[in-house]
Amino acid sequence: MPTIRPRRVLLYAVLILLAIAYLIPVYMVLITAFKNPATINLNTVWQPPDPVDWQGFTTAAQEFLPNLRNSFSLVIPATIISALMGSMNGYVLSKWKFRGANVLFPLMLFGMFIPYQSILIPLFQFLNSINLYGGIPGLIVAHVVYGLPITTLIFRNYYAEVPTEMVEASAIDGAGFFGIYRHIMFPISLPGFVVVIIWQFTQIWNEFLFAVTLTSTANQPITVKLSELAGGEAVKWNMPMAGALLAAIPTLIVYIALGQYFIRGLLAGSVKG
Repeated sequence: MPTIRPRRVLLYAVLILLAIAYLIPVYMVLITAFKNPATINLNTVWQPPDPVDWQGFTTAAQEFLPNLRNSFSLVIPATIISALMGSMNGYVLSKWKFRGANVLFPLMLFGMFIPYQSILIPLFQFLNSINLYGGIPGLIVAHVVYGLPITTLIFRNYYAEVPTEMVEASAIDGAGFFGIYRHIMFPISLPGFVVVIIWQFTQIWNEFLFAVTLTSTANQPITVKLSELAGGEAVKWNMPMAGALLAAIPTLIVYIALGQYFIRGLLAGSVKG
């Protein structure tokens, strides 16, 4: 009969308590989203919905539909562009080092530590000067530029593990700069692209400051609309909770579909580079 170690029992007890604490907000959002607004008060806040009311989801879906379209119009191209540009930057900085590359790379990484608030006014003036303020394209430009440091870092470290001899052999065989990237580097980049896509998709989807300041009302993504649902003096709490669940579904799908590759791709290049 296997012996039960007290330390292991204590460990599992602590982990279960932490899991319960972590899941309490999820439980509150879930049960509140399915309640009738008339039954939501402090006395019933922990009770499950009885009966289940789908009105919050119906109303939230109707309210969210235009903003949901704006979010997908923003997130998909911004994620793809920043991933492709980060891949190309990582390829250059790891395999085609040029004079000044050791200075340029740290400067690019410095961009990760610049707070959004500090560049908001210059960014607004720049987008306004090129007639991109107020629309989705301007927001895409902002997120692509802000995402390049982290996407470049991920791909640069990933490509650092690719043997340089492979690149040199391809060059001897006649492949040029883009030929090596297309036939050698790009086909082996799936783990790097998975990490970047998950990271960028989540960051851009959940971002609020750029979304509320750089777009007009008709082009605002879902995070702005979600904040408006929770405003006002009398809040129908089932609707913001239902909206929060609807807004979380796309990122949840991305993590479920690609999550198994995330840590593998994130660790790629962690030894070298």
